[in-house]
Amino acid sequence: MNKHAGLSIRHSTCPHDCPSACALDVEVIDGKSIGRVRGSKLQTYTAGVVCAKVARYAERIHHPDRLMYPMRRTGPKGSGQFARISWDEALDEIAARFNEAERAFGSEAVWPYYYAGTMGLVMRDGLNRLTHVKKYSRFYSTICANIARIGFAIGTGKIAGVDPREMGVSDLIVIWGTNAVNTQVNVMTHASRAKKERGARIAAVDVYNNETVKQADIKIILRPGTDGAFACGVMHVLFREGLADRAYLEKYTDCPAELEAHLQSRSPEWASAICGVPVSEIEAFARAVGETKRTFFRLGYGFSRSRNGAAQMHAALCIPAVTGAWQYEGGGAFFNNAAIWHFDESIIEGHDAIDQNVRLLDQSKIGRVLTGDAEALRGGGPVKAMLIQNTNPMAVAPEQALVRQGFAREDLFVAVHEQFMTETAQMADIVLPATMFMEHDDLYYGGGHQHISVGPKLIDPPGECRSNHQVLQALALRLGATHPGFTMTPRQLIDATLKKSSHGDIEKLEADLWRDLQPDFRTSHYLDGFAHADKKFHFKADWAHPPFGKVMGAVEKMPQLPDHWAIIEEADAAHPFRLATSPARSFLNTTFNETPSSQAREGRASVMIHPMDAASLDVADGDAVTLGNTRGETTLIARLFDGVRRGVLVAESVHPNSDHIGGRGINMLTGADAVAPIGGAAFHDNKVWVKKAC
Repeated sequence: MNKHAGLSIRHSTCPHDCPSACALDVEVIDGKSIGRVRGSKLQTYTAGVVCAKVARYAERIHHPDRLMYPMRRTGPKGSGQFARISWDEALDEIAARFNEAERAFGSEAVWPYYYAGTMGLVMRDGLNRLTHVKKYSRFYSTICANIARIGFAIGTGKIAGVDPREMGVSDLIVIWGTNAVNTQVNVMTHASRAKKERGARIAAVDVYNNETVKQADIKIILRPGTDGAFACGVMHVLFREGLADRAYLEKYTDCPAELEAHLQSRSPEWASAICGVPVSEIEAFARAVGETKRTFFRLGYGFSRSRNGAAQMHAALCIPAVTGAWQYEGGGAFFNNAAIWHFDESIIEGHDAIDQNVRLLDQSKIGRVLTGDAEALRGGGPVKAMLIQNTNPMAVAPEQALVRQGFAREDLFVAVHEQFMTETAQMADIVLPATMFMEHDDLYYGGGHQHISVGPKLIDPPGECRSNHQVLQALALRLGATHPGFTMTPRQLIDATLKKSSHGDIEKLEADLWRDLQPDFRTSHYLDGFAHADKKFHFKADWAHPPFGKVMGAVEKMPQLPDHWAIIEEADAAHPFRLATSPARSFLNTTFNETPSSQAREGRASVMIHPMDAASLDVADGDAVTLGNTRGETTLIARLFDGVRRGVLVAESVHPNSDHIGGRGINMLTGADAVAPIGGAAFHDNKVWVKKAC
């Protein structure tokens, strides 16, 4: 406890969609407000460091523009004209409109829609319970990590890897597919520690010279969607120069001889022609990882942003298997720890009420769903009513032209439960004010590390804000939806989930603060075999039979062995540029769009363009430029930057739509095609044209 009157230090966990799930020390003032937020030194992964966005969380939680009470739309859709109403009026109307849609079109006409505005299990996943009990259209999550997750699991057999704290004892840390400075600051904490204490080197592989690459000793700048080619060129050198660990390969991998033969034609020259990295840099990178036993591959979510991302993740993951890096402390690979939690969310999600005959609608295809695409609707009727929590599809979903068209439908009823008047809330018929994470209890896990925790309620919410769970309880009563989960408090749901998951009870977890679930060294390094039935690391990927997910996309065309899969949206004469929409430092998707400090740092929406490309277009730094393709157009500010390859554009996102000239956001350009093998949205995989704006 802090000795200053009225101020105490309380512990919590960051709920936002970042794998770090940072452990927090929060200043609570008079039990009513918060002050400074710091990373807790009591948790060994966070290690006292937190990103600047969350450090300034008081700016967000006490923001004057927070939604405070329920509202009903009074003007045209999107006009922003709302009038205050009571909670009873709002909930009664939502229930009545849901029941009306169900009577006229069947229960599947209602589609509850959510995502990862909070990563807390109770407040994020509880909406599924209402969906399952009422037999509403189910929700298939595809926007975030499906593509990368399956690419990792297809090699190791499960989604788990080396203790990420082992970066601190590595001699070479390869940060690949993540701009950790922007998106998971704790990766840099442990990598920097190794550099300072051990003289370790940092290698960064990315599509532009971002803040992480700038801190690296070895800098690899690829063309977007070509990681697989680079990885194959590296492995070619490892075999050619005797840097492959043949004893490890024979014991732990499925087909090393077949892989070596396959890579004979994947020379550095072949790879360079595809990925744009000079042959000398490919060879130098290969020698660095081949000669450094303690090489830690920290593989990121960027692999989830390309149509060939699963194959690319798998190709990158194959490198430490070729070198045998898994054998050593500080060596091997890590992406996410999903396989170690063993959470049983059956009560939270209402698993006992699931009807597999109820259609499953793809989150990424919301634009197609709402505009009546028969394939996206799975052959069923239209969606006529929605409840949206924890996401802002009017800005973050792909194919924004279709999304806008869909939300503008007069026959579509939309209720949005939100903290601010987002672009999606502006299109709603009913808007409900939501709590933030310090204003309710929830249960968290760290995808980027190994801890689980309870995030307790620290202060009361302002105005009439209610939690997601409270809204679901109230709607369940009005809709006749009965399930034990609706009668329980969040703390009771957490307690029941922990017990069903063999994690003890809520009191014990609260006493632990952040419980470390990291498996032992041999398990984490797969020294007793990988998680496939044959105990081998699989160079040969069985994409048609993934260990999880719903098979979709061009699975039959995926390469079995590591390769460059040429399914990306290649530039052509009409669209001569490739665009990546990489994450900005001060926004997290569209969370923090509303805070003044984030807005000041990010400024207007801009796009990085190589100076020589800009010169060919007669574009100067600061000029307005329009980017376009068959899906739509957006106008933003050109920023000349030689840290991208020629022909590549990078627009750090997601800015509010209003930050773009004309109000059309960056996702006007992104597609919602189903990415093999289990779906996903390829946000960094776009061909576009560029012209100077009038």
